[in-house]
Amino acid sequence: MKISYNWLKEYIETEESPETIAVWLTDSGLEVEKLEKHQTIKGGLEGVIIGEVLSCEKHPNADKLTLTTVDIGKEEKLSIVCGAPNVKEGQKVPVVTVGATLYTEKGDLKIKEAKIRGQLSQGMICAEDELGIGTSHDGIMVLDPDVPVGTPAKEYFGIEEDWVFEIGLTPNRIDGASHMGAARDIAAVINCLNKNQKKKLKNPEVDKFKVDNESLHIPVEIHDEKACIRYSGLTISDIKVEESPNWLKNRLKAIGLKPLNNIVDITNFVLHETGQPLHAFDTSKIKGNKIIVRKAEKNTSFLTLEEQEIKLTADDLMICNADEPMCLAGILGGINSGINYETKSLFLESACFEASTIRKSSKYHQLNTDASFRFERGSDPNMTIYALKRAAMLIKNIAGGKISSKIVDVYPKPVQNKEIKFYYSELQRLVGQNIEKSIVKNILNSLEIEILKEEADHLLLSVPPFRVDVDRQADVVEEILRIYGYNNIEIPEKSRTSVVLNPKPDKEHLQNQVSDMLSGQGFREIMNNSLTNIEYYKNNKYYLENNTVTILNPTSKDLNAMRQTLLYGFLETVSRNINYKNNDLKLYEFGNTYKLINRESGDSLDKYDEIINLGILTTGKRFNENWKFDDVDSDFFDMKNRVINIIKKMGGNLFNIEEVENDRHPDFAYAVDYNYYNRTMVTVGKISDDLLKKFDVEQDVFFASIDWQEMVDLHARHLMEFEELTKYPDVRRDLALLIDKNVSYKQIEELAFKIESKYLVEINLFDVYQDDEKTGKDKKSYAISFILRDKTKTMTDKQIDKIMNNLADAFKKYLGASIR
Repeated sequence: MKISYNWLKEYIETEESPETIAVWLTDSGLEVEKLEKHQTIKGGLEGVIIGEVLSCEKHPNADKLTLTTVDIGKEEKLSIVCGAPNVKEGQKVPVVTVGATLYTEKGDLKIKEAKIRGQLSQGMICAEDELGIGTSHDGIMVLDPDVPVGTPAKEYFGIEEDWVFEIGLTPNRIDGASHMGAARDIAAVINCLNKNQKKKLKNPEVDKFKVDNESLHIPVEIHDEKACIRYSGLTISDIKVEESPNWLKNRLKAIGLKPLNNIVDITNFVLHETGQPLHAFDTSKIKGNKIIVRKAEKNTSFLTLEEQEIKLTADDLMICNADEPMCLAGILGGINSGINYETKSLFLESACFEASTIRKSSKYHQLNTDASFRFERGSDPNMTIYALKRAAMLIKNIAGGKISSKIVDVYPKPVQNKEIKFYYSELQRLVGQNIEKSIVKNILNSLEIEILKEEADHLLLSVPPFRVDVDRQADVVEEILRIYGYNNIEIPEKSRTSVVLNPKPDKEHLQNQVSDMLSGQGFREIMNNSLTNIEYYKNNKYYLENNTVTILNPTSKDLNAMRQTLLYGFLETVSRNINYKNNDLKLYEFGNTYKLINRESGDSLDKYDEIINLGILTTGKRFNENWKFDDVDSDFFDMKNRVINIIKKMGGNLFNIEEVENDRHPDFAYAVDYNYYNRTMVTVGKISDDLLKKFDVEQDVFFASIDWQEMVDLHARHLMEFEELTKYPDVRRDLALLIDKNVSYKQIEELAFKIESKYLVEINLFDVYQDDEKTGKDKKSYAISFILRDKTKTMTDKQIDKIMNNLADAFKKYLGASIR
């Protein structure tokens, strides 16, 4: 965004240098990225002087050249060879002297003394295109005969010099996206620096606005009051569309805009003056003599002013006449709605549109304009009438015409000022320094934040709608601090610290341990964006759309909500890697997920739930390609085993953790939960084909979602005990069990430790066999090893056999097993 120094001074009295203003703007939050000198004509016509042609003679060696003698107000007269057919004796002409430079579209031209066809030429008499004043090249410029010889051309043509600030505007500071907005901040800084000054904005007056007649009334209807907050307009007739006056063109050129005609230039001028976008419609093209603000019909074709055809969506807000759309609201006009040199009357629009509506349409159609830049960040509904009157008065003054209707102002639900209770103690707490109350009140008044009520310890403030980013006490503190100056906050000479005992368990240490373990197993850590697409949660039966935390000012439609799960970010990563032929993936991520749990809590943070999760994903081959190992695909049991290892790493006892089949999660084809004290710690399973299809993934994907806080709590309950290493050997015995298919290994494991809790230390399933002919229908064979240990002596065969017989009997009795 560009701000003109000369233009800025129309709204605030100051003689400070551009360099000082640049520092003030940057310190107050409008960072000046570049400060550069601007001239209405590049080079400022330096070295160009008004001269008089004293004599003209034919060039002896060229039919189309003329030898002239020119007086530029100096003793020595100049000999100049001129090729223009209209040069004559007695003319007043612009002369470029030796050493001066012309800046043309074809390149820079430095004038030198030279001989042309054998004749000395000591300068150049110019056409208007050579000077950059116009486009004509039919002949040299012939000036007013009364202009004094020797007058610098920059004085004659009124060349202005200006300084332009290029500001890197942050999304929250749309109030500064105008010259009046920047002037407001400068006034506040001046008032803060000098308590005796009370600088105020010199806003252009509109009190003399009046309606000339009511011969051209155009009514307005708003069909979508949420998307169109306010719509104001009026008509002006008997206008003359022509080139703008120089002062107006110079203002626009300074900030990089190309002048078009007086009407369009005025709307652009008021936009950059007030920050309020305007649009002018040719009334002869408003069919049905009516303005309707409504959403578009899906797939409707629309041709923009730039002759680009787009397909509208059902979310696009349109400005329509009785028959068809005329303008993509807040973004760009249509091909048949604009002003041209035949226009005799116009309808002038000044509106306030809902920010996200404009932003979605702008991003979807990839149409970025000065208007959309402001609307999609939040415009001021209270500025529409002022800007409308300001533009109408300028049009009357510059283009003639008469205001032919009262102002139509449709404002269904007026936006109220925000009331904030501001405590001085909060200011001191956040800043770390006491700021005088008089300075605080001075800054607030300068920023047009009204003090409704003053108490000893706090202020009741009324914040106008143009400050879209000021919603709470902390925002008010930021406003005060940026004007007071961050550089004015004292840095303590001493730093006081104390030894703090970190609470146990140390979350970060545990996270690093698990990260090291997974990385050592060949996993790669990833970091996905916490922002995601809300479309993932629409019609989602598990992660409900109503629980999604949405972004008020999203940067794009794909990043408009906070994620409720890590899964969809993982699948985006998988899809991208597969597109790059990287099919074998082992990934993990520690990241926060977010949930809206209570919409009735107002601005309280209690309505949000933020949970740290660990996500683990495998897909493709389990091992990298190797001559020693066969290709083995990742599977559910591999993922399950990794989860169990993490639970053990965190000190979990699997006998206290319940494994439950999860058939209610639509994102999984099949899954199991690990519950601890009736709370789910982990869900692990195979991702459903329907979900994979949405991400264009055609291979199996296995995923585990771990509630990391539950894991930390599990570790906190784990007591570390040390004991002496046993002096006696372990004993292994194996059993082959023929059991029903519906009997799980976990049932066998739990029963074994229940029967023999003293000497049994480990059990392991090392073979599974199933064949309907050999094992029988609905049967399977498990080969299981049992590790026994007596800490006090070497176990005898009699003792071992007794334990194994007890286990075999229990398996037969409770699980219907046969010992093979």
